[in-house]
Amino acid sequence: MIPLSHVIIFSLVIFFIGVVGALSRRNVFIVLMSIELMLNAVNIALIGISSAVGNLIGQVLAIFIICVAAGEAAVGMAIVVALYRNRFTVNVDAFNLMKW
Repeated sequence: MIPLSHVIIFSLVIFFIGVVGALSRRNVFIVLMSIELMLNAVNIALIGISSAVGNLIGQVLAIFIICVAAGEAAVGMAIVVALYRNRFTVNVDAFNLMKW
């Protein structure tokens, strides 16, 4: 059995890597992957805490988050493909179509 403190530390490290990747990169694909990494870190923490407490609510919530993340990835990739067709780049700084 893995201690809960190790699971939480592992989750925090993965979440921090996702935050750094989302804030420091200019490529839209890397930003989307970093957001997915942050969602997976939250899932790891939820499953670890749920297992330590002894109920299934956290695990059910993690499955729901995985479903939402799959939809977010599909919509995000569709938006990136549509913007790439207009701008011919995947650089975040070049996407100013949605500004007011």
